[in-house]
Amino acid sequence: MPQPIDLHYWPTPNGHKITIALEEMGLAYEIKPVNIGRGDQFKPEFLAISPNNRMPAIVDPDGPGGQPISVFESGAILQYLGRKTGKLYPADERARVAVDEWLFWQMGGLGPMLGQAHHFRGYAPSMTSDQRHIGYGAIRYTNEAHRMYGVLNRRLEGRDFLAGDYSIADIASWPWTSTWAMQGINLEEFPNVQAWRARIETRDAVKRALAKGEVLRRDNASLAASGAQADEARRMLFNQRAR
Repeated sequence: MPQPIDLHYWPTPNGHKITIALEEMGLAYEIKPVNIGRGDQFKPEFLAISPNNRMPAIVDPDGPGGQPISVFESGAILQYLGRKTGKLYPADERARVAVDEWLFWQMGGLGPMLGQAHHFRGYAPSMTSDQRHIGYGAIRYTNEAHRMYGVLNRRLEGRDFLAGDYSIADIASWPWTSTWAMQGINLEEFPNVQAWRARIETRDAVKRALAKGEVLRRDNASLAASGAQADEARRMLFNQRAR
């Protein structure tokens, strides 16, 4: 029996992508928590497999040729797992290109823009005493988040999923839309996105994946709190420079 994949994880949208994929693909895995509010992402042993000091990352003991392989960056992990299992990532080149287009749209657009909207609306107000420093960023990224939801809504017109059948493209995008309210979005403006979200959130594999992050999520609540612990958590996450 193959050994389980080590998943270096914290319950964020990028982390949820991989637990969902692993559950959907039926792969055995073991979560190795990377507490991003305590600086676990900067530990040498983690940097050895994720040099960008970002989770998630995986170590598959049963990699190509039966030898271990580590993979960092959530998009690369999803593609690797799709190739490994032949699931949720089509072999047909035309179909695969469609999945890749929307996967990379999420990686380069949806995730970063929604993340910035969430940052300037949720975290930034507690990080500076001069709220004038926040206004432009909040407006800029809230508007860009709204534009991204519009792109997603148009793509889902007459479609159940982003690229034909349910795929790693949907798995990559779905977790980022879970905090739409924090991004300043009224989801009722985007009915196709609403329907797509409902289709995915009822899947048993998605429910199992999210449940595995709930215990860790309680620790993550400190990021939005106040006091020394929250300040230290935000320092670990934001405004880092080269080390």
